[in-house]
Amino acid sequence: MANILNSLSRVSKKDIVMSVRDIKKIFMEGGQPLHILTGGGFDLGAGEIVALVGPSGSGKSTLLQCVGLLDKPTSGSILVGGVPVHQMSEEDRTVVRRKKIGFVYQRHNLLADFTALENVMMPMLANGMTEDAAVARAKKLLKAVDVEHRASHLPGQMSGGEQQRVAVARALANSPEIVLADEPTGNLDPAHASAVFDLLLDVVRKNKMAMLFVTHDMGLASRADRKITIVNGVVNKL
Repeated sequence: MANILNSLSRVSKKDIVMSVRDIKKIFMEGGQPLHILTGGGFDLGAGEIVALVGPSGSGKSTLLQCVGLLDKPTSGSILVGGVPVHQMSEEDRTVVRRKKIGFVYQRHNLLADFTALENVMMPMLANGMTEDAAVARAKKLLKAVDVEHRASHLPGQMSGGEQQRVAVARALANSPEIVLADEPTGNLDPAHASAVFDLLLDVVRKNKMAMLFVTHDMGLASRADRKITIVNGVVNKL
C-alpha cells in the first residue's frame, strides 16, 4: 500500500491523472447478461474538466461508479496516476478513493443527523486528520462555497441549493486530484442549478483539479474543456 500511495503522490500537474481502456461492465438480469459498457475509454488530464453526455440508460452512472472505484469493471483497465487501480483489493481501492477522488452526487447524500460542518469533516477524519485540523479546513471549505453561515445547521434546515453546496465542500475535503460529479445540479431548479455549477467549476479550476461530470444539460456540457459520450455501450471521445 505504501508503494502505491507513493506512486500516486508523484503525479505532476502535467500528467494524465486517470486513464481508462477497453472498459466493460456486465450485469446479470434474470439469469441473462446485460452488457452496459462494451469498450472504449478516455484519458483525463490534470486540471482538465470533461463532460460525460448521452441518453438515459446509456451507462454514464455505471462508468462513473467504475472509475470512482465504487464498483469493479468486468474487464478493462483503470489507471490513476499510472497505477492500475482496477486490480486492487477493496481495501486498497478504498484508500485510493479517499485520498485521490471526490464525489458530488445528484442528491446531496448528506447525513441527516450531522451538521454541515460535521458532514464536511467526516472524510478528513476518515483519512486520519486531527479533529482540530478538520474543523479548521471544513470552515474554510464552507466559506469557499458560501454557506459558512450554515455550519451548525442540519441538512433538513437548509435549502436544496445550500445542501448541494455543502456536498461540494465535502467532495473537496481531502484535496482530491479528481472530482467525479453525477448530475450535480439535477435536483435543483434552474436558478440554483446555475449558481451551484458556477461555484463547482470555479472551485475546481482554482484548485487545478480534474473533473469528470455527468450531465443531460448541453449548456453545462458546453462549459467543459471537452466531452465524451457512450454510444451502444462504447465510451467515445467527441
